[in-house]
Amino acid sequence: MATLIGANDSSPMEDAQNIKNACKGLGTDEATLIFILAHRNVSERKLVREAYEEIYHEDLIQQLKSELSGSFQRGICNWTMDPAERDAAFIKETLKKEYVDYKVIIEIACTRTSEEFLAVKRSYQLLYKHCLEEDVASKTIGDIRRLLVAVVSTHRYEGEEYDESLAHLEANILHDAIEKKAFNDEEIIRILSTRSKKQLFATFSTFRNTYGTTITKGLSSDPSDGYMVTLRTTIRCIKNPRRYLAKVLGYALNDLVAEENALSRVIITRAEKDLNEISDIYFKRNGVTLHNSVAKKTSGNYKTFLLALLGKNSV
Repeated sequence: MATLIGANDSSPMEDAQNIKNACKGLGTDEATLIFILAHRNVSERKLVREAYEEIYHEDLIQQLKSELSGSFQRGICNWTMDPAERDAAFIKETLKKEYVDYKVIIEIACTRTSEEFLAVKRSYQLLYKHCLEEDVASKTIGDIRRLLVAVVSTHRYEGEEYDESLAHLEANILHDAIEKKAFNDEEIIRILSTRSKKQLFATFSTFRNTYGTTITKGLSSDPSDGYMVTLRTTIRCIKNPRRYLAKVLGYALNDLVAEENALSRVIITRAEKDLNEISDIYFKRNGVTLHNSVAKKTSGNYKTFLLALLGKNSV
């Protein structure tokens, strides 16, 4: 369930004008920007951005970048972007780093629907004049490249149907490979990158019922092994994306210096989807609400903005 629904009766033209007024003069009226943009859903924000460009012949995102700074600027600009454009930007940003954070790529590829991720790849190509698979392949090597390229290249079936006999067969294949510690076996990569999520749910469930353990238990958790981290992340994102994202939020709030981008990324991308459910998991794991954690660990306009997306006022 979403934490943000939208205003519905808002006027894009009036919103655009009010945003422009908030950016006039010596200081920026950040409260007005939050009041408008943090309470508009994706369709409404798109109309506001179009109205702003029509009236002022400027891109709203560029205007916000010129007026704001720091985490608040990054957060509200990402929020205002089209979701596919935003995800493409997240991936491009991580691919530009010296040490690529493969978990970001996996998170986006495996927690979006097939149609959503196809839109991400189209936006990536339009914005950066490269196909996503090409850039992922150029920034990775060895087994990580094989797994990541396979995952970002797939277009999974999204239906509810699954094959029980296939689930048993492939649970056995996965178990045999893990028992042999053949973690880079092509069959593991094939199954994870081609099967529908429903089929994989059935396979993971069969694995647990047959062998009395989860599939990730047999995988090395050595944080220095990049391939194993990527493999475990892929399985976790497919198996239970909400639980995975709740963990990402937990890590981020425990180390905002290193993980602040992860905090805003998860809240921004899930506020109109299932952030309430993720928040419930976060509470069960940590014994404190996500709202209270964000209120305690962040400050200023950034805090007010994130709490607005969580459906809460600043405290």
